[in-house]
Amino acid sequence: MKSELYEVPEEFQLAERPRRLRRLQSLRLLVRETRLSSSDLMYPIFVDRRITKREEIPSMPGIHRLSLPELEDEINEVTALKIPAILIFGLPRQKDPLGSEAYASDGIVQQAIRTVKRVAPQLVVAADICLCQYTDHGHCGVVRGGTVENDETLKLLSRIAVSQAEAGADIVGPSAMMDGQVRAIRTALDGRGFHDTSIMSYSAKYASAFYGPFREAAEATPLWGDRRSYQMDPPNRREAMREIAMDIDEGADIVMVKPALSYLDVIREARARFQVPLAAYNVSGEYAMIKAAGQNGWLNEKLVALEVLTAIKRAGANVIITYFAKEVAQWLQEANQ
Repeated sequence: MKSELYEVPEEFQLAERPRRLRRLQSLRLLVRETRLSSSDLMYPIFVDRRITKREEIPSMPGIHRLSLPELEDEINEVTALKIPAILIFGLPRQKDPLGSEAYASDGIVQQAIRTVKRVAPQLVVAADICLCQYTDHGHCGVVRGGTVENDETLKLLSRIAVSQAEAGADIVGPSAMMDGQVRAIRTALDGRGFHDTSIMSYSAKYASAFYGPFREAAEATPLWGDRRSYQMDPPNRREAMREIAMDIDEGADIVMVKPALSYLDVIREARARFQVPLAAYNVSGEYAMIKAAGQNGWLNEKLVALEVLTAIKRAGANVIITYFAKEVAQWLQEANQ
C-alpha cells in the first residue's frame, strides 16, 4: 500500500512558484530587474606630477599613480572597455597653505584634462574640486587659526572650477563640503561663459573611516585634527536629504552620496525624493576590503564586486564611481561574448 506520508494534500498545491523563473540562467537573465552595465561606471584616476613611471598604491592593488605621459595609455584602455567617464585626481609637485597648484592653469589636473581631451574627445572628463591634495596642512580649505574658513575657501574652489573648465572638463566635482560651494562655483562658471560645464556635487559626503587608502593614494591626510567639522556625521540620514536639496537648489546637475556601500539607505531615499541624476562613490576602503579578502582566498573577488556594484545600482544610483570599473567592464564584456 502506498504511504500517504509523501502525498501532497490538495490544499497545499502551490499556485505561485517563484523558482520556476530561476531554473535556467537564460530565464534569470530574462526577468532580471537590475542590470549592471559598463555605461554606469566612472573610473577614478590619480595623476602625479612628480613621477616618471606608474606607482602601484599598496593599499589599493591594481590602482596606480600615473605620470602624465602614461595617462594616454590608460585612457586608451578605458575607452576600449567602453567606460564612458573618468574622474581625475591630481598630486602636485609642491604643496602650500592655499593649494595654489589646484587652480594653476598648468596644474597637473589641468594638464591631464587637456591630454584626455586630445586622446579621447568623447570621453566624459570629471575633475575633483578640493584642496586637500594641494595644501601643506591636508585640509580641504583655507585654514585660519586652526579653523577651516568656509567663505574664503569658496573663492578658491571657484578658481579651481574655472581653471578646470578652461582646460576642457565636462564635469567639475566639488568635494570640499563647504556650505554654498555649488552656488559659488555655478556663479563663477556662468560668469566666465562656461554655462555647459556640469556640476557633480559631493552632496552627502560623510566623515567616513573608509577613505584611508585614498588618503594614501592622494597623500591627503590632514596633518592635524580631522574633517568632521565639515564632512557629514555618519549616523545622519535626514541631514543628507537637506544637503542634497540645497545643492540642487544651488545648481547641481548631479548629486552624490559618498561612500556608497555603507550608505545604501541614503542612496535609496535620495532616489525616491529627487529627480536629478544620482552618483554613488564606491570608495577606496570598500575596494580595498574586497581586494584583500579576494587575495587571501576568503571571498570570490569577482562575484562579490559585481554583487556590491549591482546593489549600489539597485539602491538607485545612476552613476557608480568605482576603482573596479576596468575589471567590471572586462568581466561584463566576457559575459556577453
